[in-house]
Amino acid sequence: MSELIERILVWFECIDPGAYRRVKGLRIVTAYGSALALGTVHDITVLDPGHASIAMLAGSFALWASVFEARGTRYGSTRDLVMLCSCAAVGALFFAMLAPLLSLPLVRQYGLGGGEWILLPSVFLTGFLRQYGVLGTGLGLQLYIGELLAYGAHLTPIDVREIGVALAVAIVASVVPRLLTGPNEMPAAAASPSHSSCRASSLSAECIIGLQASATAVIIIVLNSVFGLIQPVWAITAAVCGTTVTATGTVARMRRRIIGTLVGVPLGLACLPIATHAPLIVCGAVALALIVYTVTLSDRYDIACAAFSFVLVITLAATGEHSVSVLVARAWETLLGGMIALVMAVYVIPLRPVRESEAAATGRTLH
Repeated sequence: MSELIERILVWFECIDPGAYRRVKGLRIVTAYGSALALGTVHDITVLDPGHASIAMLAGSFALWASVFEARGTRYGSTRDLVMLCSCAAVGALFFAMLAPLLSLPLVRQYGLGGGEWILLPSVFLTGFLRQYGVLGTGLGLQLYIGELLAYGAHLTPIDVREIGVALAVAIVASVVPRLLTGPNEMPAAAASPSHSSCRASSLSAECIIGLQASATAVIIIVLNSVFGLIQPVWAITAAVCGTTVTATGTVARMRRRIIGTLVGVPLGLACLPIATHAPLIVCGAVALALIVYTVTLSDRYDIACAAFSFVLVITLAATGEHSVSVLVARAWETLLGGMIALVMAVYVIPLRPVRESEAAATGRTLH
């Protein structure tokens, strides 16, 4: 046992020298747990006794804001955390305000009453905002996550106040752990300019990435309206998170995501019986999985996806979802979304790196 622990520690040190990512992982777990705890406090829940969960919204806002935050100083981190939490709230608000349209007869007639089509603007922005670096990427993803949370919680305009309360809780829960850590953290590497373009288009690479993800989402929405998928948003999310600036990168990332999901989902299903009899052990496993997700997200995307799939299955079970078909759908619908996104990236709207000679020629033309 001691030898196994020693090997794990050596592995952590190899992929996370200096323990910067582990510290951030602990901070993410703290932010998530604090938001969930604060969201269930009576003095907060009475502010808006609505049908949705303040704790769920606040926990997710804080969790993903902490994941996407990538500054090295307390001030920079605090500023970005506030912006990221606010962006998630804007996404949730956008979905909630458009939710009444889902009851229109015309929308229901074509099988669009689920609301997946409302996600399309944020799906495009997850790619388009990448041109603004790490923060822009995080803001785009937070918009999508906010809409996704509102979609799952069936938020409507009457839940606007609840979104505001969840935002306030998320900001406190995510900022306080950052202020209590060291004054400086190792920031994430800034995203380098992609310098890519579509073979037959002058659009920017980030715009093409957004179009790839949006086209994939449209196909999934059509398939859902015709065949009725269990959780079509999981397929859409696979496309959003797996599309990169080149077709080769998308293929590699999708392959790792699919492999990780096919490993993480069975592990989560295997732990479901334990969750009933030993919830504290499962909570510890979820916390450890979130730390592993944070540590491996940059270098081992397959392990990160396995860790997150494990967390998702356990979280769904904890919230009362015990249908095996729904939980297994996480795996096969991720596979479906990944395959469609691969077709889009490789054959329909491909991206290729601009060669240095082409870039120089372009520069001469511009000047």
